[in-house]
Amino acid sequence: MKYRTIGSDPKTRRRVSELSLGAMMFGTTVDEATSFAILDRFVEAGGNFLDTANNYAYWVHGTQGGESEALLGRWRRSRDLTDEIVIATKLGGRPTAPATTLSRDLEGLSAPVIRESSARSRERLGVEKLDLLYAHTYVEGSQVPLEETVEAFAGLVEDGVVGLLGASNHWAWRLERARSLAASAGLPGYEVLQYHHTYLRPRTDLPTLRSEDGNLGVVGGNLLSYLRAEPELTLVAYSPLLGGGYVREDKPLDGAFDHAGTPRRLAALREVAQETGATVNQVVLAWLMGGEIPMIPLVGASSVEQLEESLAAVDLELTAEQRAKLDAAY
Repeated sequence: MKYRTIGSDPKTRRRVSELSLGAMMFGTTVDEATSFAILDRFVEAGGNFLDTANNYAYWVHGTQGGESEALLGRWRRSRDLTDEIVIATKLGGRPTAPATTLSRDLEGLSAPVIRESSARSRERLGVEKLDLLYAHTYVEGSQVPLEETVEAFAGLVEDGVVGLLGASNHWAWRLERARSLAASAGLPGYEVLQYHHTYLRPRTDLPTLRSEDGNLGVVGGNLLSYLRAEPELTLVAYSPLLGGGYVREDKPLDGAFDHAGTPRRLAALREVAQETGATVNQVVLAWLMGGEIPMIPLVGASSVEQLEESLAAVDLELTAEQRAKLDAAY
């Protein structure tokens, strides 16, 4: 396994594996025994960066979430693990009532929600301090002042119950405004960003459940430019393998990929995979990890075999020519 450091403050920064394991479906569609086996193998391979959220996965059984955090807590206690494992969680995206589909009615990022939700996450995970806490998806039309959110998150750090702060699925301008507010007040701000990113380029202008203006959770030009200008930030790229969309014939690509650039990038991807002897999925992960803006891919797995494929990508080194071929296809 390879590692990198996230965060800038020596008191809160952490050394994490260059591959992160997502636990979204653990405890619901992935049963406990299988989840424990996947987690054990990840740690055995040197992985130490796990990801969850307080709303995972409410839509499976019509709850408000918490199943994933609770499972990670049981696994962590059963293995007697402590600070060697870095667990990231999120708050703000929990539905206000049990739901069986993705809900528009979310708790949001008010100070009371941030305090109460973080306390519940610590309890479920069985930790006194959250290693990394994200402000989950921004709710369009929210009446909560951004200053309130910034100050509430910073308060958790100052109280010693949260280490690093991050944001997931916010417009780039809101990230900058929040970070500027924190900096001007001398408060800790967001240092880790979690967004959907992969080799194929989806359209980001299509209206979504969260915003009529487009998809605020997908990496686009604005966010890439922001990351180049702020190299101290870390990008964690979720759903890099499109839930099997690169390789499963029974899983067509989302409509956002229905444009002329997709076939050209797929052709380049398959050509490089053939050259390297690696799988298409492994090339996607290697491309993310070794690019000009290095990223931490966040992969899911429903079996140990799926995890093994992702783990092997850590040691895949693309040549400059192969990377140039991939980058030039659009």
